[in-house]
Amino acid sequence: MLIFVYGTLKRGGTNHEWMHGQRFIADATTTPDFLLFDLGGYPGLVRVASGGQSILGEIWEVDAPGVLRLDELEEVEGGEYVRETIPLLAPHQNWQVEGYRYSRPIRMNQEPMGNHWPI
Repeated sequence: MLIFVYGTLKRGGTNHEWMHGQRFIADATTTPDFLLFDLGGYPGLVRVASGGQSILGEIWEVDAPGVLRLDELEEVEGGEYVRETIPLLAPHQNWQVEGYRYSRPIRMNQEPMGNHWPI
């Protein structure tokens, strides 16, 4: 499975060790349908109907056990993140890539942080 990562899982990120044994494919950029929020040590990708931006990240090929580990890290079962298809810009626009979208409410006064998570 191809997974888009945009925060602490990226090369050099604080949770990159969770990607051990997986294969980096390419740097990539989402379509401008998202905002990125600092959730206190890690980012949350939020899909928006308008006013979004393209988020920078990486595509990784992840095996089935790796996906299960990432689902655990991202607390998919607990409802913090949802793994879903993430639309990307060229040259990856026709690739089937999934990623983790933050699924809990964002505080109304919280400002988005820009288009990338700093490493």
